[in-house]
Amino acid sequence: MSLAEPMHGIAMYGAPDLPQGFTNLPYANPKAPKGGRIRMGESGSFDSLNPWVVKGRAPVAISNFVAESLMERSYDEPFTLYGLLAESVETDDARSWVEFTLREEARFSDGSPVTVEDVMWSYETLGLQGHPRYQNAWRKIAKMEQTGPRSVRFTFSEADRELALIMGMRPVLQKAQWQDQDFAEATMTAPIGSGPYRIATVEMGKYLTLERNPDWWGKDLGFNAGRHNFDEMRFDYFNDGGVVFEAFKGGELDTWRETNAAKWARDYDFPAVQSGEVIKAEIPHARPSGIQGFVMNTRNPVFADWRVREAMLLAFNFEFINATLNNGAEPRITSYFANSSLGMRPGPAEGKVAELLAPYAADLLPGVIEGYELPVSDGSELNRKNTRKAVALLEEAGWQVDTDGVLKNASGAPFTFSILLQQGAAETSSIVDIYVEALSRLGIFPTVETVDDAQYTARRNSYEFDMTWHWVATSLSPGNEQYLYWGARGVTEPGSRNLMGMNVPAAEAMIDAMLEARSQEDFRAAVQALDRILTAGRYVIPSWYSKVSRLAYVKALHYPERLPLYGDWPGFQPDVWWYEAE
Repeated sequence: MSLAEPMHGIAMYGAPDLPQGFTNLPYANPKAPKGGRIRMGESGSFDSLNPWVVKGRAPVAISNFVAESLMERSYDEPFTLYGLLAESVETDDARSWVEFTLREEARFSDGSPVTVEDVMWSYETLGLQGHPRYQNAWRKIAKMEQTGPRSVRFTFSEADRELALIMGMRPVLQKAQWQDQDFAEATMTAPIGSGPYRIATVEMGKYLTLERNPDWWGKDLGFNAGRHNFDEMRFDYFNDGGVVFEAFKGGELDTWRETNAAKWARDYDFPAVQSGEVIKAEIPHARPSGIQGFVMNTRNPVFADWRVREAMLLAFNFEFINATLNNGAEPRITSYFANSSLGMRPGPAEGKVAELLAPYAADLLPGVIEGYELPVSDGSELNRKNTRKAVALLEEAGWQVDTDGVLKNASGAPFTFSILLQQGAAETSSIVDIYVEALSRLGIFPTVETVDDAQYTARRNSYEFDMTWHWVATSLSPGNEQYLYWGARGVTEPGSRNLMGMNVPAAEAMIDAMLEARSQEDFRAAVQALDRILTAGRYVIPSWYSKVSRLAYVKALHYPERLPLYGDWPGFQPDVWWYEAE
Protein backbone atom coordinates (compact mmCIF):
# COMPACT_ATOMS: atom_id res chain seq x y z
CA MET A 1 0.00 0.00 0.00
CA SER A 2 1.38 3.39 -0.95
CA LEU A 3 1.45 6.31 1.43
CA ALA A 4 -1.97 7.73 2.36
CA GLU A 5 -3.90 6.41 -0.61
CA PRO A 6 -7.60 5.50 -0.31
CA MET A 7 -8.02 1.76 -0.88
CA HIS A 8 -10.93 -0.70 -1.13
CA GLY A 9 -9.22 -3.04 1.33
CA ILE A 10 -6.30 -3.41 3.70
CA ALA A 11 -4.02 -6.33 4.60
CA MET A 12 -1.83 -6.82 7.63
CA TYR A 13 1.09 -7.49 5.30
CA GLY A 14 1.30 -6.58 1.64
CA ALA A 15 -1.79 -5.84 -0.42
CA PRO A 16 -5.25 -7.47 -0.51
CA ASP A 17 -5.59 -10.37 -2.94
CA LEU A 18 -8.80 -9.09 -4.52
CA PRO A 19 -8.74 -6.01 -6.78
CA GLN A 20 -10.90 -2.92 -6.65
CA GLY A 21 -14.35 -3.78 -8.01
CA PHE A 22 -14.13 -7.53 -7.42
CA THR A 23 -17.42 -9.30 -8.11
CA ASN A 24 -17.49 -11.84 -5.25
CA LEU A 25 -15.39 -13.53 -2.60
CA PRO A 26 -13.60 -16.64 -3.94
CA TYR A 27 -15.53 -18.96 -1.63
CA ALA A 28 -18.99 -17.50 -2.33
CA ASN A 29 -21.27 -18.55 -5.18
CA PRO A 30 -22.68 -15.39 -6.79
CA LYS A 31 -25.31 -17.52 -8.56
CA ALA A 32 -26.66 -18.98 -5.32
CA PRO A 33 -30.47 -18.63 -5.20
CA LYS A 34 -32.12 -16.56 -2.50
CA GLY A 35 -34.92 -18.00 -0.39
CA GLY A 36 -35.76 -20.83 1.97
CA ARG A 37 -34.71 -21.12 5.56
CA ILE A 38 -32.19 -22.84 7.76
CA ARG A 39 -32.86 -24.09 11.29
CA MET A 40 -29.90 -24.37 13.65
CA GLY A 41 -29.58 -25.56 17.23
CA GLU A 42 -27.55 -24.13 20.09
CA SER A 43 -26.68 -25.64 23.45
CA GLY A 44 -27.43 -23.28 26.32
CA SER A 45 -29.69 -20.26 26.65
CA PHE A 46 -29.77 -16.47 26.38
CA ASP A 47 -31.20 -13.65 28.47
CA SER A 48 -30.19 -10.59 26.46
CA LEU A 49 -30.16 -9.21 22.91
CA ASN A 50 -27.09 -7.06 23.54
CA PRO A 51 -24.01 -9.11 22.55
CA TRP A 52 -21.58 -6.20 22.93
CA VAL A 53 -21.37 -6.03 26.75
CA VAL A 54 -20.30 -8.29 29.61
CA LYS A 55 -23.68 -8.51 31.29
CA GLY A 56 -26.09 -11.18 30.15
CA ARG A 57 -25.72 -13.83 27.48
CA ALA A 58 -26.85 -12.93 23.98
CA PRO A 59 -27.15 -14.95 20.75
CA VAL A 60 -24.01 -14.56 18.68
CA ALA A 61 -26.18 -14.41 15.55
CA ILE A 62 -27.08 -10.81 16.40
CA SER A 63 -23.52 -9.56 16.15
CA ASN A 64 -22.89 -11.72 13.06
CA PHE A 65 -25.94 -10.82 10.97
CA VAL A 66 -27.84 -7.86 12.43
CA ALA A 67 -24.99 -5.38 12.91
CA GLU A 68 -22.21 -4.51 10.48
CA SER A 69 -18.75 -2.99 10.67
CA LEU A 70 -16.88 -0.56 8.47
CA MET A 71 -14.92 -3.43 6.95
CA GLU A 72 -15.16 -7.21 7.01
CA ARG A 73 -12.74 -10.12 6.76
CA SER A 74 -12.14 -12.39 3.85
CA TYR A 75 -11.76 -15.87 5.33
CA ASP A 76 -9.62 -16.86 2.38
CA GLU A 77 -6.73 -14.64 3.50
CA PRO A 78 -4.91 -14.70 6.87
CA PHE A 79 -5.82 -11.09 7.70
CA THR A 80 -7.33 -8.91 5.01
CA LEU A 81 -10.33 -6.60 5.30
CA TYR A 82 -12.52 -5.24 2.53
CA GLY A 83 -14.85 -2.27 2.71
CA LEU A 84 -18.41 -2.90 3.89
CA LEU A 85 -20.01 0.17 5.45
CA ALA A 86 -16.86 1.99 4.38
CA GLU A 87 -16.17 2.50 0.68
CA SER A 88 -12.48 3.16 1.34
CA VAL A 89 -9.72 3.00 3.95
CA GLU A 90 -6.63 5.19 4.07
CA THR A 91 -3.53 5.03 6.28
CA ASP A 92 0.10 6.15 6.29
CA ASP A 93 3.14 3.92 5.96
CA ALA A 94 3.72 3.86 9.72
CA ARG A 95 0.02 3.16 10.30
CA SER A 96 -0.05 5.87 12.91
CA TRP A 97 -3.60 6.76 11.81
CA VAL A 98 -6.43 5.34 9.71
CA GLU A 99 -9.32 7.07 7.95
CA PHE A 100 -12.55 5.52 6.67
CA THR A 101 -15.07 6.99 4.25
CA LEU A 102 -18.63 5.73 4.63
CA ARG A 103 -20.69 4.60 1.66
CA GLU A 104 -23.35 7.17 0.92
CA GLU A 105 -25.96 4.41 0.45
CA ALA A 106 -25.37 2.69 3.82
CA ARG A 107 -28.59 2.46 5.81
CA PHE A 108 -29.91 0.96 9.03
CA SER A 109 -32.83 -1.43 8.72
CA ASP A 110 -35.31 1.35 9.58
CA GLY A 111 -34.13 3.30 6.53
CA SER A 112 -32.09 5.94 8.36
CA PRO A 113 -28.57 6.63 7.04
CA VAL A 114 -25.44 5.30 8.77
CA THR A 115 -23.55 8.44 9.72
CA VAL A 116 -20.15 9.40 11.02
CA GLU A 117 -21.92 10.37 14.24
CA ASP A 118 -23.16 6.78 14.59
CA VAL A 119 -19.64 5.49 14.01
CA MET A 120 -18.02 7.79 16.55
CA TRP A 121 -20.71 7.18 19.17
CA SER A 122 -20.42 3.39 18.67
CA TYR A 123 -16.62 3.35 19.01
CA GLU A 124 -16.55 5.52 22.11
CA THR A 125 -19.43 3.68 23.78
CA LEU A 126 -17.95 0.26 23.07
CA GLY A 127 -14.53 1.45 24.21
CA LEU A 128 -15.84 2.76 27.53
CA GLN A 129 -18.87 0.59 28.33
CA GLY A 130 -18.60 -2.41 26.03
CA HIS A 131 -17.09 -5.83 26.48
CA PRO A 132 -13.37 -5.86 27.36
CA ARG A 133 -12.58 -7.08 23.83
CA TYR A 134 -13.26 -3.52 22.62
CA GLN A 135 -11.49 -1.65 25.37
CA ASN A 136 -7.81 -2.44 24.77
CA ALA A 137 -7.78 -0.88 21.30
CA TRP A 138 -9.77 2.13 22.50
CA ARG A 139 -7.05 2.90 25.04
CA LYS A 140 -4.65 3.35 22.13
CA ILE A 141 -6.73 6.02 20.38
CA ALA A 142 -5.20 9.48 20.82
CA LYS A 143 -7.83 11.24 18.74
CA MET A 144 -11.06 10.43 16.87
CA GLU A 145 -12.33 13.13 14.52
CA GLN A 146 -14.75 13.68 11.67
CA THR A 147 -12.73 14.77 8.64
CA GLY A 148 -15.53 15.13 6.10
CA PRO A 149 -19.26 14.58 5.58
CA ARG A 150 -18.74 10.81 5.43
CA SER A 151 -15.21 10.30 6.77
CA VAL A 152 -13.73 9.63 10.20
CA ARG A 153 -10.08 9.41 11.26
CA PHE A 154 -8.48 7.62 14.21
CA THR A 155 -5.01 8.71 15.34
CA PHE A 156 -3.10 6.24 17.51
CA SER A 157 -1.14 6.96 20.66
CA GLU A 158 1.34 4.10 20.27
CA ALA A 159 2.94 1.85 17.68
CA ASP A 160 0.56 -0.96 16.76
CA ARG A 161 0.25 -1.80 13.09
CA GLU A 162 -2.84 -3.91 13.59
CA LEU A 163 -4.90 -0.97 14.89
CA ALA A 164 -5.57 0.28 11.36
CA LEU A 165 -7.40 -3.01 10.74
CA ILE A 166 -8.96 -3.34 14.19
CA MET A 167 -10.66 0.04 13.78
CA GLY A 168 -12.47 -1.35 10.76
CA MET A 169 -13.95 -4.27 12.67
CA ARG A 170 -16.09 -2.61 15.35
CA PRO A 171 -19.89 -2.94 15.10
CA VAL A 172 -21.59 0.27 14.09
CA LEU A 173 -24.80 0.78 16.06
CA GLN A 174 -27.56 3.33 15.74
CA LYS A 175 -26.89 6.12 18.24
CA ALA A 176 -30.53 7.25 18.32
CA GLN A 177 -31.80 3.86 19.49
CA TRP A 178 -29.60 3.81 22.59
CA GLN A 179 -30.00 7.38 23.83
CA ASP A 180 -32.47 6.49 26.60
CA GLN A 181 -30.93 3.13 27.52
CA ASP A 182 -28.02 2.04 29.68
CA PHE A 183 -25.79 0.46 27.06
CA ALA A 184 -23.82 -1.61 29.59
CA GLU A 185 -26.91 -3.51 30.75
CA ALA A 186 -28.46 -6.65 29.35
CA THR A 187 -31.65 -5.91 27.43
CA MET A 188 -34.33 -7.69 25.44
CA THR A 189 -34.82 -4.69 23.17
CA ALA A 190 -34.06 -5.76 19.62
CA PRO A 191 -31.13 -3.72 18.27
CA ILE A 192 -31.49 -1.86 14.99
CA GLY A 193 -28.60 -2.74 12.71
CA SER A 194 -27.53 -2.19 9.12
CA GLY A 195 -26.92 -5.87 8.41
CA PRO A 196 -28.63 -8.32 6.07
CA TYR A 197 -31.02 -9.61 8.76
CA ARG A 198 -33.49 -8.20 11.25
CA ILE A 199 -34.78 -9.84 14.41
CA ALA A 200 -38.23 -11.22 13.53
CA THR A 201 -39.34 -13.25 16.56
CA VAL A 202 -37.73 -14.11 19.85
CA GLU A 203 -38.62 -15.98 23.02
CA MET A 204 -36.08 -15.41 25.75
CA GLY A 205 -33.87 -18.42 26.24
CA LYS A 206 -35.80 -20.51 23.72
CA TYR A 207 -35.36 -19.34 20.14
CA LEU A 208 -34.43 -16.47 17.87
CA THR A 209 -35.60 -15.98 14.28
CA LEU A 210 -33.87 -13.63 11.86
CA GLU A 211 -35.49 -12.52 8.60
CA ARG A 212 -33.54 -11.29 5.58
CA ASN A 213 -34.15 -7.61 4.95
CA PRO A 214 -35.35 -7.31 1.31
CA ASP A 215 -34.33 -3.65 1.35
CA TRP A 216 -30.85 -4.30 2.75
CA TRP A 217 -28.62 -1.54 1.46
CA GLY A 218 -25.62 -3.84 0.86
CA LYS A 219 -27.19 -6.61 -1.18
CA ASP A 220 -25.58 -5.49 -4.47
CA LEU A 221 -22.00 -5.13 -3.20
CA GLY A 222 -19.46 -7.50 -4.73
CA PHE A 223 -18.36 -8.43 -1.23
CA ASN A 224 -21.86 -9.71 -0.49
CA ALA A 225 -22.53 -11.56 -3.76
CA GLY A 226 -23.57 -15.11 -2.92
CA ARG A 227 -23.75 -14.39 0.80
CA HIS A 228 -26.74 -14.22 3.17
CA ASN A 229 -29.01 -16.27 0.94
CA PHE A 230 -31.65 -17.59 3.37
CA ASP A 231 -34.89 -15.69 3.79
CA GLU A 232 -35.08 -16.93 7.38
CA MET A 233 -32.63 -18.27 9.93
CA ARG A 234 -33.93 -19.81 13.14
CA PHE A 235 -31.77 -20.61 16.16
CA ASP A 236 -33.32 -22.95 18.75
CA TYR A 237 -31.73 -23.29 22.18
CA PHE A 238 -31.56 -26.52 24.19
CA ASN A 239 -30.18 -27.23 27.64
CA ASP A 240 -28.14 -30.22 26.54
CA GLY A 241 -25.95 -30.85 23.51
CA GLY A 242 -27.31 -34.37 23.27
CA VAL A 243 -30.83 -33.00 22.98
CA VAL A 244 -29.72 -30.75 20.11
CA PHE A 245 -28.46 -33.81 18.24
CA GLU A 246 -31.71 -35.68 18.86
CA ALA A 247 -33.64 -32.66 17.56
CA PHE A 248 -31.54 -32.82 14.39
CA LYS A 249 -32.14 -36.54 14.01
CA GLY A 250 -35.86 -35.93 14.48
CA GLY A 251 -36.00 -33.39 11.67
CA GLU A 252 -36.44 -30.29 13.88
CA LEU A 253 -33.09 -28.85 12.78
CA ASP A 254 -31.41 -28.70 9.38
CA THR A 255 -27.75 -28.95 10.29
CA TRP A 256 -25.50 -30.30 13.04
CA ARG A 257 -21.79 -29.89 13.65
CA GLU A 258 -20.28 -33.03 15.20
CA THR A 259 -17.19 -32.53 17.35
CA ASN A 260 -16.56 -36.16 18.31
CA ALA A 261 -14.95 -38.45 15.73
CA ALA A 262 -16.20 -41.62 17.46
CA LYS A 263 -19.81 -40.40 17.37
CA TRP A 264 -19.36 -39.37 13.74
CA ALA A 265 -18.39 -42.93 12.89
CA ARG A 266 -20.93 -44.59 15.22
CA ASP A 267 -24.10 -42.52 15.50
CA TYR A 268 -24.88 -41.46 11.96
CA ASP A 269 -26.68 -44.51 10.64
CA PHE A 270 -30.19 -43.21 11.36
CA PRO A 271 -32.82 -43.45 8.60
CA ALA A 272 -32.40 -39.94 7.17
CA VAL A 273 -28.71 -40.61 6.54
CA GLN A 274 -29.42 -44.01 5.03
CA SER A 275 -32.03 -42.55 2.67
CA GLY A 276 -29.82 -39.66 1.60
CA GLU A 277 -32.07 -37.02 3.14
CA VAL A 278 -29.16 -36.08 5.42
CA ILE A 279 -25.66 -35.63 3.99
CA LYS A 280 -22.38 -35.99 5.87
CA ALA A 281 -19.46 -33.76 4.90
CA GLU A 282 -15.93 -33.26 6.20
CA ILE A 283 -14.63 -29.72 5.67
CA PRO A 284 -10.82 -29.34 5.82
CA HIS A 285 -9.15 -26.19 7.14
CA ALA A 286 -5.71 -24.60 7.51
CA ARG A 287 -6.21 -22.79 10.82
CA PRO A 288 -4.25 -23.36 14.06
CA SER A 289 -5.50 -25.85 16.64
CA GLY A 290 -6.23 -23.23 19.27
CA ILE A 291 -6.35 -24.37 22.87
CA GLN A 292 -9.11 -26.50 24.37
CA GLY A 293 -9.08 -28.29 27.67
CA PHE A 294 -9.17 -27.73 31.41
CA VAL A 295 -7.79 -24.39 32.52
CA MET A 296 -6.30 -23.98 35.99
CA ASN A 297 -7.08 -20.68 37.70
CA THR A 298 -3.79 -19.44 39.20
CA ARG A 299 -5.73 -16.87 41.22
CA ASN A 300 -6.29 -19.88 43.49
CA PRO A 301 -2.98 -20.39 45.35
CA VAL A 302 -3.25 -24.16 44.91
CA PHE A 303 -2.45 -23.70 41.19
CA ALA A 304 0.10 -20.90 41.54
CA ASP A 305 3.09 -23.30 41.47
CA TRP A 306 4.05 -24.50 37.98
CA ARG A 307 5.12 -27.85 39.47
CA VAL A 308 1.58 -28.44 40.68
CA ARG A 309 0.23 -27.60 37.24
CA GLU A 310 2.72 -29.99 35.63
CA ALA A 311 1.53 -32.69 38.04
CA MET A 312 -2.05 -32.02 36.94
CA LEU A 313 -0.94 -32.48 33.34
CA LEU A 314 0.85 -35.73 34.18
CA ALA A 315 -2.26 -37.08 35.87
CA PHE A 316 -4.36 -36.32 32.79
CA ASN A 317 -4.01 -39.54 30.83
CA PHE A 318 -4.71 -38.15 27.37
CA GLU A 319 -3.89 -41.31 25.46
CA PHE A 320 -6.31 -43.39 27.54
CA ILE A 321 -9.05 -40.74 27.49
CA ASN A 322 -8.74 -40.23 23.74
CA ALA A 323 -8.94 -43.97 23.09
CA THR A 324 -11.90 -44.40 25.45
CA LEU A 325 -14.03 -41.48 24.29
CA ASN A 326 -12.80 -40.79 20.78
CA ASN A 327 -11.45 -44.09 19.45
CA GLY A 328 -8.04 -42.40 19.44
CA ALA A 329 -9.03 -40.70 16.19
CA GLU A 330 -7.95 -37.14 16.92
CA PRO A 331 -4.46 -35.70 17.50
CA ARG A 332 -3.69 -33.91 20.74
CA ILE A 333 -3.32 -30.17 20.90
CA THR A 334 0.43 -29.73 21.44
CA SER A 335 0.48 -25.93 21.69
CA TYR A 336 -1.79 -22.93 21.27
CA PHE A 337 -0.85 -22.39 17.60
CA ALA A 338 -0.21 -26.00 16.63
CA ASN A 339 -1.12 -27.18 13.13
CA SER A 340 0.29 -23.98 11.61
CA SER A 341 3.55 -22.17 10.84
CA LEU A 342 2.90 -19.99 13.90
CA GLY A 343 3.26 -22.89 16.33
CA MET A 344 6.34 -23.35 18.54
CA ARG A 345 9.02 -25.64 17.18
CA PRO A 346 10.42 -28.66 19.09
CA GLY A 347 13.63 -28.29 21.04
CA PRO A 348 15.43 -25.17 22.23
CA ALA A 349 14.43 -21.73 20.96
CA GLU A 350 16.55 -20.59 18.04
CA GLY A 351 17.16 -17.53 15.89
CA LYS A 352 14.75 -14.62 16.28
CA VAL A 353 12.60 -16.57 18.72
CA ALA A 354 15.56 -16.97 21.06
CA GLU A 355 16.47 -13.30 20.64
CA LEU A 356 12.98 -12.20 21.62
CA LEU A 357 12.94 -14.39 24.72
CA ALA A 358 16.50 -13.70 25.91
CA PRO A 359 15.78 -10.46 27.85
CA TYR A 360 13.21 -12.32 29.96
CA ALA A 361 15.14 -15.55 30.48
CA ALA A 362 15.53 -15.15 34.25
CA ASP A 363 11.78 -14.98 34.80
CA LEU A 364 10.60 -17.61 32.33
CA LEU A 365 9.40 -21.03 33.47
CA PRO A 366 11.45 -24.14 32.70
CA GLY A 367 10.86 -25.28 29.15
CA VAL A 368 10.15 -21.95 27.51
CA ILE A 369 13.67 -21.54 26.12
CA GLU A 370 14.94 -25.12 26.50
CA GLY A 371 11.87 -26.66 24.89
CA TYR A 372 8.75 -28.24 26.36
CA GLU A 373 6.51 -31.14 25.40
CA LEU A 374 3.29 -32.31 27.00
CA PRO A 375 3.47 -35.53 29.03
CA VAL A 376 2.75 -38.73 27.10
CA SER A 377 1.44 -41.86 28.82
CA ASP A 378 1.72 -45.50 27.79
CA GLY A 379 -2.03 -45.55 27.19
CA SER A 380 -2.83 -47.84 30.11
CA GLU A 381 -5.50 -46.79 32.57
CA LEU A 382 -3.18 -46.70 35.60
CA ASN A 383 -0.60 -44.44 33.94
CA ARG A 384 1.96 -45.46 36.57
CA LYS A 385 5.06 -43.76 35.17
CA ASN A 386 3.46 -40.33 34.90
CA THR A 387 1.71 -40.78 38.24
CA ARG A 388 5.10 -41.32 39.90
CA LYS A 389 6.44 -38.16 38.25
CA ALA A 390 3.39 -36.25 39.45
CA VAL A 391 3.90 -37.45 43.03
CA ALA A 392 7.54 -36.31 42.95
CA LEU A 393 6.63 -32.85 41.67
CA LEU A 394 3.89 -32.43 44.26
CA GLU A 395 6.35 -33.37 46.99
CA GLU A 396 8.79 -30.74 45.70
CA ALA A 397 5.96 -28.22 45.89
CA GLY A 398 5.24 -29.15 49.52
CA TRP A 399 2.43 -31.71 49.17
CA GLN A 400 2.45 -35.27 50.48
CA VAL A 401 -0.11 -38.04 50.86
CA ASP A 402 -1.08 -38.45 54.51
CA THR A 403 -1.86 -41.74 56.23
CA ASP A 404 -5.53 -41.25 55.37
CA GLY A 405 -4.69 -41.24 51.66
CA VAL A 406 -5.29 -37.51 51.17
CA LEU A 407 -2.71 -35.13 49.68
CA LYS A 408 -1.91 -32.43 52.23
CA ASN A 409 0.58 -29.62 52.76
CA ALA A 410 2.86 -29.12 55.78
CA SER A 411 0.03 -27.47 57.70
CA GLY A 412 -2.21 -30.48 57.18
CA ALA A 413 -4.57 -28.70 54.76
CA PRO A 414 -5.81 -31.00 51.99
CA PHE A 415 -5.17 -30.31 48.33
CA THR A 416 -8.66 -29.55 47.13
CA PHE A 417 -10.34 -27.69 44.31
CA SER A 418 -13.55 -27.73 42.30
CA ILE A 419 -14.17 -28.29 38.60
CA LEU A 420 -16.88 -26.03 37.17
CA LEU A 421 -18.93 -27.50 34.31
CA GLN A 422 -21.74 -26.19 32.16
CA GLN A 423 -25.02 -28.06 32.28
CA GLY A 424 -25.47 -30.25 29.23
CA ALA A 425 -21.75 -30.60 28.41
CA ALA A 426 -21.90 -34.39 28.17
CA GLU A 427 -18.52 -35.00 26.54
CA THR A 428 -16.72 -32.76 29.01
CA SER A 429 -18.42 -34.57 31.89
CA SER A 430 -17.17 -37.90 30.53
CA ILE A 431 -13.61 -36.57 30.43
CA VAL A 432 -13.96 -35.28 33.99
CA ASP A 433 -15.13 -38.67 35.25
CA ILE A 434 -11.95 -40.34 34.02
CA TYR A 435 -9.73 -37.49 35.22
CA VAL A 436 -11.22 -37.42 38.72
CA GLU A 437 -10.53 -41.14 39.06
CA ALA A 438 -6.90 -40.58 38.06
CA LEU A 439 -6.50 -37.72 40.54
CA SER A 440 -7.70 -39.95 43.37
CA ARG A 441 -4.50 -41.99 42.94
CA LEU A 442 -2.61 -38.86 43.94
CA GLY A 443 -4.77 -38.32 47.01
CA ILE A 444 -6.67 -35.50 45.30
CA PHE A 445 -10.47 -35.54 45.47
CA PRO A 446 -11.93 -32.55 43.61
CA THR A 447 -15.59 -31.63 43.67
CA VAL A 448 -17.47 -31.23 40.42
CA GLU A 449 -19.99 -28.39 40.11
CA THR A 450 -22.49 -28.40 37.26
CA VAL A 451 -24.41 -25.14 36.83
CA ASP A 452 -26.85 -23.71 34.31
CA ASP A 453 -25.81 -21.54 31.38
CA ALA A 454 -26.37 -18.19 33.07
CA GLN A 455 -24.44 -19.13 36.23
CA TYR A 456 -21.65 -20.64 34.18
CA THR A 457 -21.20 -17.47 32.14
CA ALA A 458 -21.35 -15.23 35.21
CA ARG A 459 -18.80 -17.28 37.14
CA ARG A 460 -16.38 -17.45 34.21
CA ASN A 461 -16.65 -13.70 33.71
CA SER A 462 -15.85 -13.09 37.39
CA TYR A 463 -13.27 -15.93 37.60
CA GLU A 464 -15.17 -17.72 40.36
CA PHE A 465 -13.84 -21.21 39.66
CA ASP A 466 -10.74 -23.31 40.27
CA MET A 467 -10.75 -25.36 37.07
CA THR A 468 -13.11 -25.27 34.11
CA TRP A 469 -13.34 -26.13 30.43
CA HIS A 470 -11.68 -23.51 28.27
CA TRP A 471 -11.62 -22.99 24.52
CA VAL A 472 -9.76 -20.25 22.69
CA ALA A 473 -9.73 -20.30 18.91
CA THR A 474 -6.46 -18.98 17.52
CA SER A 475 -6.15 -17.71 13.97
CA LEU A 476 -3.45 -17.16 11.37
CA SER A 477 -3.53 -13.47 12.26
CA PRO A 478 -3.30 -13.15 16.05
CA GLY A 479 -3.10 -9.58 17.28
CA ASN A 480 -4.66 -7.23 19.83
CA GLU A 481 -7.13 -9.85 21.02
CA GLN A 482 -4.16 -11.69 22.56
CA TYR A 483 -4.06 -9.04 25.30
CA LEU A 484 -7.63 -10.01 26.16
CA TYR A 485 -6.63 -13.67 26.27
CA TRP A 486 -3.34 -13.49 28.18
CA GLY A 487 -2.83 -9.87 29.31
CA ALA A 488 -2.31 -8.75 32.90
CA ARG A 489 -5.49 -6.65 32.93
CA GLY A 490 -7.48 -9.86 32.80
CA VAL A 491 -6.16 -10.92 36.20
CA THR A 492 -8.61 -8.55 37.86
CA GLU A 493 -10.84 -7.01 35.16
CA PRO A 494 -13.94 -9.17 34.61
CA GLY A 495 -14.94 -10.66 31.27
CA SER A 496 -11.52 -11.31 29.74
CA ARG A 497 -10.46 -14.64 28.27
CA ASN A 498 -7.50 -14.79 30.68
CA LEU A 499 -9.19 -17.47 32.77
CA MET A 500 -5.85 -18.79 34.00
CA GLY A 501 -5.04 -15.42 35.58
CA MET A 502 -1.56 -15.26 34.08
CA ASN A 503 0.52 -12.12 34.53
CA VAL A 504 3.67 -12.62 32.47
CA PRO A 505 5.42 -9.49 31.17
CA ALA A 506 7.26 -11.57 28.57
CA ALA A 507 3.94 -12.66 27.05
CA GLU A 508 2.79 -9.07 26.63
CA ALA A 509 6.19 -8.17 25.15
CA MET A 510 5.74 -10.89 22.52
CA ILE A 511 2.29 -9.50 21.67
CA ASP A 512 3.87 -6.05 21.34
CA ALA A 513 6.46 -7.53 18.97
CA MET A 514 3.70 -9.15 16.90
CA LEU A 515 1.90 -5.83 16.51
CA GLU A 516 5.04 -3.91 15.59
CA ALA A 517 6.33 -6.49 13.07
CA ARG A 518 6.67 -5.32 9.47
CA SER A 519 7.51 -8.70 7.97
CA GLN A 520 5.95 -12.15 8.11
CA GLU A 521 9.24 -13.52 9.42
CA ASP A 522 9.32 -11.19 12.43
CA PHE A 523 5.62 -11.73 13.07
CA ARG A 524 5.98 -15.51 12.97
CA ALA A 525 8.94 -15.43 15.39
CA ALA A 526 6.97 -13.33 17.89
CA VAL A 527 3.97 -15.69 17.78
CA GLN A 528 6.19 -18.76 18.16
CA ALA A 529 7.83 -17.13 21.18
CA LEU A 530 4.41 -16.37 22.70
CA ASP A 531 3.35 -19.94 22.01
CA ARG A 532 6.33 -21.20 24.02
CA ILE A 533 5.45 -18.99 26.98
CA LEU A 534 1.84 -20.10 26.99
CA THR A 535 2.48 -23.81 26.49
CA ALA A 536 5.32 -24.09 29.01
CA GLY A 537 3.22 -22.02 31.40
CA ARG A 538 1.23 -25.22 31.95
CA TYR A 539 -2.03 -23.33 32.42
CA VAL A 540 -4.29 -25.56 30.36
CA ILE A 541 -4.57 -29.35 30.19
CA PRO A 542 -5.16 -29.71 26.43
CA SER A 543 -7.52 -32.17 24.80
CA TRP A 544 -7.71 -32.90 21.06
CA TYR A 545 -8.44 -30.98 17.89
CA SER A 546 -9.63 -31.98 14.46
CA LYS A 547 -8.12 -31.18 11.07
CA VAL A 548 -11.61 -31.27 9.58
CA SER A 549 -15.05 -30.06 10.60
CA ARG A 550 -17.80 -32.66 10.45
CA LEU A 551 -21.13 -31.32 9.26
CA ALA A 552 -24.38 -33.18 8.75
CA TYR A 553 -27.17 -31.35 6.96
CA VAL A 554 -30.39 -31.86 5.03
CA LYS A 555 -29.89 -32.30 1.29
CA ALA A 556 -31.75 -29.10 0.41
CA LEU A 557 -28.82 -27.13 1.85
CA HIS A 558 -25.77 -26.44 -0.32
CA TYR A 559 -22.39 -24.73 -0.10
CA PRO A 560 -19.79 -23.74 -2.75
CA GLU A 561 -17.20 -26.26 -3.96
CA ARG A 562 -14.43 -23.73 -3.35
CA LEU A 563 -13.73 -23.70 0.38
CA PRO A 564 -12.17 -20.78 2.29
CA LEU A 565 -8.72 -21.05 3.87
CA TYR A 566 -10.31 -21.22 7.33
CA GLY A 567 -12.75 -23.94 6.30
CA ASP A 568 -15.87 -24.29 8.44
CA TRP A 569 -15.50 -21.11 10.44
CA PRO A 570 -17.38 -17.84 10.92
CA GLY A 571 -18.22 -16.63 7.46
CA PHE A 572 -18.96 -20.13 6.11
CA GLN A 573 -22.20 -21.60 7.49
CA PRO A 574 -24.78 -20.13 7.06
CA ASP A 575 -23.12 -17.14 5.37
CA VAL A 576 -22.36 -18.68 1.95
CA TRP A 577 -24.81 -21.60 2.10
CA TRP A 578 -28.14 -21.62 0.28
CA TYR A 579 -31.42 -23.52 0.09
CA GLU A 580 -32.35 -25.34 -3.10
CA ALA A 581 -34.75 -28.28 -3.02
CA GLU A 582 -34.77 -30.84 -5.80
